[in-house]
Amino acid sequence: MMPSNQDAQARGRECGERLRTAREAAGLSIADVSARLRIPERVIQSLEAGDASHADAPVFVRGQLRSYARLLGVRLDDVPEASAASQIQPTRIVPMTYTPPLQRFADKLMGRMVYIVITALIAVPVWMATRGHIDGSIQSASLEMPTDAVLAARDGEALPERPRAIAASMASLPARQQPVRQEPALSLRFSDESWVEIFDRDGQRVEQGLFKAGDRRDFEAGTVGRVVLGNARTVEVLRGGHVQDLSAYRRADVARFTVSSDGSLAPIAE
Repeated sequence: MMPSNQDAQARGRECGERLRTAREAAGLSIADVSARLRIPERVIQSLEAGDASHADAPVFVRGQLRSYARLLGVRLDDVPEASAASQIQPTRIVPMTYTPPLQRFADKLMGRMVYIVITALIAVPVWMATRGHIDGSIQSASLEMPTDAVLAARDGEALPERPRAIAASMASLPARQQPVRQEPALSLRFSDESWVEIFDRDGQRVEQGLFKAGDRRDFEAGTVGRVVLGNARTVEVLRGGHVQDLSAYRRADVARFTVSSDGSLAPIAE
């Protein structure tokens, strides 16, 4: 059940007051916390005031609260969720690479039909060429010279040319090559819940939502221009099947990076 707006604001203020008290008890200033967590000071002030309207995007408020609480030694189970984070509703995610079952069945059936046709085109000519062996139509030549040939040789005449037996041989057919599986240009694998925003190369948002543990997203080369990952420690980014290091793009457990045309990652210019 979604909490009321007043309850959410009260919980946000309570959360901020506890964080501020813990920070002061630790002898840290807002500037110290901002430098350690790499979060702007205005966001720290908004979190302590329980006002998420001036904080970062609501998608990342929960991760920022957890990072702040972890820095101050406050147990995560005791920190209530902020109002903006508690009101986040996951959007419906439609995989871009989804293929209907009927289409997959049709593709498999078409592949088998093509294989049967190719096999028939190869096997029928070979069978036609070797049918003489099968039917026993090739006759063995006699080693005895016919009488007319003996007489012609005695009189000095040329021997008549004898027919030659032709035997067709079956050449070994080339082995069917197995298709080589190519790894996607960019792949995201999730081991826990994570909010994701994906933009194309023109800056248009193509996908946004909450992914769960065990989910996976694959993208072809040139289809992704920028990626934002919440709770980035639980996301494994692969380029061409190789895991990428996100430490250079992660701040307060939120990773932001761009994807070039060749699939390489680069930080977003601020």
